[in-house]
Amino acid sequence: MLDIKVIRENPEAVKRAILTRNKEIDFTELLKWDDERKFIINENERLRLKRNKVSEEVGKLKREGKEPLPEVLEEMNEIRDLIQEHEKHLLFLKNHIKDFLLELPNIPDSSVPVGKDERDNKIIRYIGGEPKKTFFKSKYHWEIGEKLGIIDFVTASKISGSRFVVLKNEGCVLERAVISFFLDTHKEKGYKEIMTPYLVNRESMFGTGQLPRFSEETFKCANDELYLISTAEIPVTNIYRDELLDEDSLPRKFVSYSACFRREAGAYGKDTKGLIRNHQFNKVELVKFVKPENSDEEFEALVLDAGHVLELLGLPYRVSLLSSGDIGFSSSKTYDLEVWLAGDGVYKEISSCSNFKDFQARRMNTKVKYKDKKKKFVHTLNGSGVAVGRTFAAILEYYQKEDGSVVIPDVLRKYTGFNIIKKNR
Repeated sequence: MLDIKVIRENPEAVKRAILTRNKEIDFTELLKWDDERKFIINENERLRLKRNKVSEEVGKLKREGKEPLPEVLEEMNEIRDLIQEHEKHLLFLKNHIKDFLLELPNIPDSSVPVGKDERDNKIIRYIGGEPKKTFFKSKYHWEIGEKLGIIDFVTASKISGSRFVVLKNEGCVLERAVISFFLDTHKEKGYKEIMTPYLVNRESMFGTGQLPRFSEETFKCANDELYLISTAEIPVTNIYRDELLDEDSLPRKFVSYSACFRREAGAYGKDTKGLIRNHQFNKVELVKFVKPENSDEEFEALVLDAGHVLELLGLPYRVSLLSSGDIGFSSSKTYDLEVWLAGDGVYKEISSCSNFKDFQARRMNTKVKYKDKKKKFVHTLNGSGVAVGRTFAAILEYYQKEDGSVVIPDVLRKYTGFNIIKKNR
């Protein structure tokens, strides 16, 4: 959530910044509510002072054995009623202001390229060199997996519908291996492992920015005010909602595995085949709570940590800096890590790493207390470390052999217990 003080002091600058995100905002009504709110606060303060003064005079008269004039008592009652009326209207204004602010996206960082969409993203670097070439036509991961008997979309569709998958045999082992490898590797980098609920309340969804803007993307329980998480970012970031953190305790770094659930309401026709865009998938998430002054360097370190697992797997990838028109609602700056998929011969997003600055912390009321007693909203950072299903797909496509078998990357073999997946059934 944006700071209304920033909007109040320079509404045109904020308006221009949000316009780079392809969203036009008129702050006239918001600023009118804010002015009215401040006026009522001042007016109530004046009325309270007047009430206190009259109350003192009434008390003095009673101590002297005298009765106050009826009109004096009537004035006190009128002041009381007026204050109560003002308080009700003040609550009305505060709710309107909050609702307005909750709908505003974050302001892009100054380093973010201005653009309309993903076509204006900037490629920062390539890692892992040129993708290896094969002397045969590379197959898609769903073709490979189905022939090996480790992926079954037909059965998943019968059980649940489209965009679900059933993993079988070595596929189950490979999925678990990838998860364990990611967790172990990130813990070596100082991230603490945490496992949280997959169902969260409305406050948590508001805290990280999923509500109210993206209610159509979420799975909600019909009989309970609970939502299935679309990422572990939601429960992990909300751990410190309404809390004050000591300066010396930051940064706090967490790694969390979770199943994730997304309706993909806005992704009609995109990546409909395979493991790239399913309604349920596994992911390992990195979350950081940092001091504002360390935000940029901690963010760059997080991006390197997310990409480190891909380097160990030997999967070529690239890092793209997203344009202002492509970054997520809550993000101030986002890097996408895009892994090479040999089937299509393209780079596809496998991790999105974002610096939210104080946007989420302001919604959650999470602050850091400095030694000089000053308090500031913390900065929150997160990134996939990384998407498990997409890693599974990338491994099948990059390490496929002409005979349809798949070689297991070296770093995973201690987790899988086998070096290759062959069709043997």
